[in-house]
Amino acid sequence: MTAAGPLNIVIIVGSTRRGRFGPTVAGWFAGEAGRHPDLALDVVDLAETDLPGVLTTEAGAPDAPAPVRELGGRLARADAFVVVTPEYNRSFPAPLKAAIDWFVDEWRAKPVGFVSYGGASGGLRAVEHLRQVFAELHAVTVHDTVSFHSCRDKFDDHGRPIDAAGCGAAAESLIDQLSWWARTLRDARAARAYAA
Repeated sequence: MTAAGPLNIVIIVGSTRRGRFGPTVAGWFAGEAGRHPDLALDVVDLAETDLPGVLTTEAGAPDAPAPVRELGGRLARADAFVVVTPEYNRSFPAPLKAAIDWFVDEWRAKPVGFVSYGGASGGLRAVEHLRQVFAELHAVTVHDTVSFHSCRDKFDDHGRPIDAAGCGAAAESLIDQLSWWARTLRDARAARAYAA
C-alpha cells in the first residue's frame, strides 16, 4: 500500500531564548524546502507554543494543557520532522527537550533531520544528543545534517547564507534523505502498524 499526497514536514525551531538566531536559520531552511512541491511545511516555533516546561500529565490525556493538545495534533499529522537547534552547554535547549518529552506516538516510526547552528562546533554536539533521544522514541534520524559554525557570520543582513550554493547543496542532501525516509515509513505505517 502506498500513501498519496505531499509529505507533511514539521520544522521545529528549538530555541526560545531572547535574541536567538533560530528563526533566521529556520526561515532560510523553510525557503529551501519550500522549493519542493511535494512537501507541505508547518513551522513550529517553540517560543510561540506556550508549552509547559513541566510534564504534569500525558499529552493525550483529557486534562492535558491546550497548547500540548494543539501541538500534538500538528506533530501527529507530520510525516517527518526537521529540528533547528543551537547548542547550549554542549547539548540542546531545555524547551526543546520538554517539547520532545511531552509526546511519544507522534514521533514513532518517522524520520527526523537536523539543522544546527552555533559557535565553533556549529551545534553538532546538540545533534548527537538529539539522535540518542529520538532513537529512544523509535524515530529514525537521517544521516546528513546542515550545520552553521559561527552562525552569525554566515548570514547576510537579509537572513540569507553568504555561501548560498554550498548551504543550498547541504540542504538538498538533507531534504532528499528526509523525503526518502518519510515516503518509505509513511507507506510502511499505512500497510501495517509499527510494533514498538
